[in-house]
Amino acid sequence: MTQSDQISKNSKGIKCLLFIWSVLLMFSSCKQTKVESDSIQTVNAMSILGDSTYLAISYGGYRTISRDTQPSIQDLKEDMLLLSTLGIKLIRTYNVQRKHASNVLQAISELKKENNAFEMYVMLGAWIDCKNAWTDLEPDHNVESEENASEIARAVELANLYPDIVKIIAVGNEAMVKWAAPYYVQPGVILKWVNHLQDLKSKSKLSKDLWITSSDNFASWGGGSEEYHVEDLSKLIHAVDFISMHTYPMHDTHYNPEFWNESNGDSDSEIDQINAAMLRAKSYAQSQYKSVFEYMKSLGIDKPIHIGETGWASHSDGFYGKDGSRACDEYKQALYHNHIREWTNKAGISCFYFQAIDEPWKDANNPNGSENNFGLFTVDGKAKYLIWDLVDEGAFKELNRGGSKIEKTFKGDESMMMKTVYNPLLTKEPVLE
Repeated sequence: MTQSDQISKNSKGIKCLLFIWSVLLMFSSCKQTKVESDSIQTVNAMSILGDSTYLAISYGGYRTISRDTQPSIQDLKEDMLLLSTLGIKLIRTYNVQRKHASNVLQAISELKKENNAFEMYVMLGAWIDCKNAWTDLEPDHNVESEENASEIARAVELANLYPDIVKIIAVGNEAMVKWAAPYYVQPGVILKWVNHLQDLKSKSKLSKDLWITSSDNFASWGGGSEEYHVEDLSKLIHAVDFISMHTYPMHDTHYNPEFWNESNGDSDSEIDQINAAMLRAKSYAQSQYKSVFEYMKSLGIDKPIHIGETGWASHSDGFYGKDGSRACDEYKQALYHNHIREWTNKAGISCFYFQAIDEPWKDANNPNGSENNFGLFTVDGKAKYLIWDLVDEGAFKELNRGGSKIEKTFKGDESMMMKTVYNPLLTKEPVLE
């Protein structure tokens, strides 16, 4: 079989997965039309987390290279309709420091008033920093930022203002992991604010159905080295309603590449090697999930564990591009997304897949940086390979982003797209330092 035949064969496999996904979306849509508005109001985190008809995703709506330019309410409504078309009913935001999160909630609220069958819920993030974070001063990781209290207060205010939408508050984003050098805090800081929110629930100052968590790297939840196995982490796992853990096999193609460069037996086909590597990436994510589960069980605790972030960039000119680990392209992104959704949906795990739409502000000086390119859509609304079939089906024909209709990347030319796909096992040059 020729390489082109192999590509064609595997493309059919992806399309089969996409067909299954589209059937799931159709089922979800049919279910949605039957839900009366009063029952939608009673939906809570316990009922939707782990339910595959409530697909989750991470969302940031900024459309320029600076977060100083806020997306409008109309911009956010456009995005919510795009995500709803994908079957997404639960999104994750990251902070309440600016207008973004409150505007997202307003946009969803307006869409619900315009259509009482519209469903979208939010895991509202409250950003947590250490003292001197993001300043010229030395970060003090043992003392928290003075801004944390007001951040938590704003999150509480929004949760009470939109109780029909905000179903979860996440205290901090990768706020405990040691490699977050500019801002990480000790687990006791996260524990303090989780306990504070749980106390507000007990006093009826927050909905008793609101779930509280922290969203952090798998290592921070005890799945990594023993330096994280401290008493306050144990107390935190007791205190949260569920664990929201992050796993990024894509990043580890550079930082821990052993699983990535493993041979695929006797097969000489490049596409077979790539497909096998992406299956190993899924297994790698599963192993990190298992490591958190096993640590939690070792403490005698039984809480749900969901995935707060995992994703795969579609482009990189750095560590993960053709001169590095060769991880990033739209083909591998599609495989990883489908593998992860298939696993988590079957296992009853919610996955806030990262990311809904590309975020050009992440690496403002380098549009080709991987951090800018995790989205399922480009910033100008082009649909990446993963969802080309939905474009063909006309799913987005009434929708747009910023006045641009939803079209396929690479002008829909699969052979052109495949020319950007590199086999990691054929890397001759060393991985970038």
